[in-house]
Amino acid sequence: MCGILGVVSRTPVNQLLYDGLLLLQHRGQDAAGIATAMGKKFGMHKGNGQVRDVFRTRNMRALPGNSGIAHVRYPTAGTAGDSEEAQPFYVNAPFGITLVHNGNLTNSEQLKDEMFRLDRRHINTESDSEVLLNVLANELQAASVGEVLDPDAIFKAVAEVHRRVRGAYACIAEIAGYGVLAFRDPYGIRPLCYGVAETDNGTEYLVASESVALEGLGFRMVRDVQPGEAVFIHLDGSFHARQCAENPVLAPCIFEYVYFARPDSVIDGASVYGSRLKMGEYLAQHIARELRLGDIDVVMPIPDTSRPSAMQLAMKLNLDYREGFLKNRYIGRTFIMPGQAVRRKSVRQKLNAMSVEFKGKNVLLVDDSIVRGTTSHEIVQMARDSGANKVYFASASPPVRYPNVYGIDMPTRGELIANGRDDDEIRQAIGADALVYQDIASMLRSVTDISPRLSRFEASCFDGSYVTGDISPEYLDRIEAARDAAPRRAEEEIAKAQMNLQFSVARD
Repeated sequence: MCGILGVVSRTPVNQLLYDGLLLLQHRGQDAAGIATAMGKKFGMHKGNGQVRDVFRTRNMRALPGNSGIAHVRYPTAGTAGDSEEAQPFYVNAPFGITLVHNGNLTNSEQLKDEMFRLDRRHINTESDSEVLLNVLANELQAASVGEVLDPDAIFKAVAEVHRRVRGAYACIAEIAGYGVLAFRDPYGIRPLCYGVAETDNGTEYLVASESVALEGLGFRMVRDVQPGEAVFIHLDGSFHARQCAENPVLAPCIFEYVYFARPDSVIDGASVYGSRLKMGEYLAQHIARELRLGDIDVVMPIPDTSRPSAMQLAMKLNLDYREGFLKNRYIGRTFIMPGQAVRRKSVRQKLNAMSVEFKGKNVLLVDDSIVRGTTSHEIVQMARDSGANKVYFASASPPVRYPNVYGIDMPTRGELIANGRDDDEIRQAIGADALVYQDIASMLRSVTDISPRLSRFEASCFDGSYVTGDISPEYLDRIEAARDAAPRRAEEEIAKAQMNLQFSVARD
């Protein structure tokens, strides 16, 4: 999962893009980058770390221009620690293009082979975003007539990208000397929207992953980019939009509403906050059926994403609501952190249980989801250590049983606590006295109640149905084998570096 921005303004955009990345920091904490354009020359700075760590005053001064793109990364393909895979990516031909991408391509290996054999393009990293950039560059070159690049040629190139590329992709690219292009995959799996700001010098445009970035930067949201649609904003301020896919179907990722997106965002017409309130209402119905309400003394959320669901659940069941966990806001999101050991340690650093709220009580803990179960187990144990009499656990989403291949770094099947286990076995694994899950239909209804026009979702991690239709068991086996091999490759690289250092020291 990543956060992306693109802007065409009448004034310098470096600070605007920086501020926008801060508003999207929740979507990725591994790396950040900004590329701006002045005339036909790009300025770029990117690196590993959070936004505040990557950029200094000298970096911002090296990013002049009135248009640009930006990115925060949460790695789903490639190497998390490789700064070369931080975005934006750049190619110098044709025209000069920078690109940022949120999502994951499911046919990147095939495309990489085609790029080399047919298009004579070299891919330098393991990132599928670089593959996507080169596909776009190749199609722009084929669609352009001589040195002329107009909106018709740009939209023709995007149509060819849709034809060749599979998977999830919300993209923003800047073409040197022309303007900013944004497009979304034919299923609209990953979110993308745009807004405008009227100034004395003319209209300014901002494209972003979430509406909260538009509002926070003073832009009025116009609408979401539709699945398969492309929008092009020329540097002269003219705006162009066209549907570039043959059979687009809106099927946004349900996990955006469950966990990833900020609650104050609106995605494809549905308020994330409103959807989470509805999840709490439907979860309350399950609780009422499966547990004795008289046995529950208090409802507590696991901060922060589950708070709306927990509040609504408590209100519907007429139960006391308390904040039993205090969150350290300077620790990153544990779902994003690699490695079980790091994740266990970070849970204790991130959350502190207030014993006064737990001692002698039967506590119902509400979380947005249970993925690996590591965090849930630690939280249940923290509640017991703080004096809870009984600890019940409720999830506002169904069991996560399948990997996500569309841009969420969902673990392999073997790492998912719900894979191969029934609800009681999961309950025992996390150490709870009772466990209640939301059902899939209620989770989906929580969003459609807010936005009835939404009728289909990408919910593969819950139901195993992949909307692009190209995911086989063999594909999942391959990506899991690659994931399992990644730590070994990292250890080999570290060992090689140590050997080179020792050799260098010995020679000196």
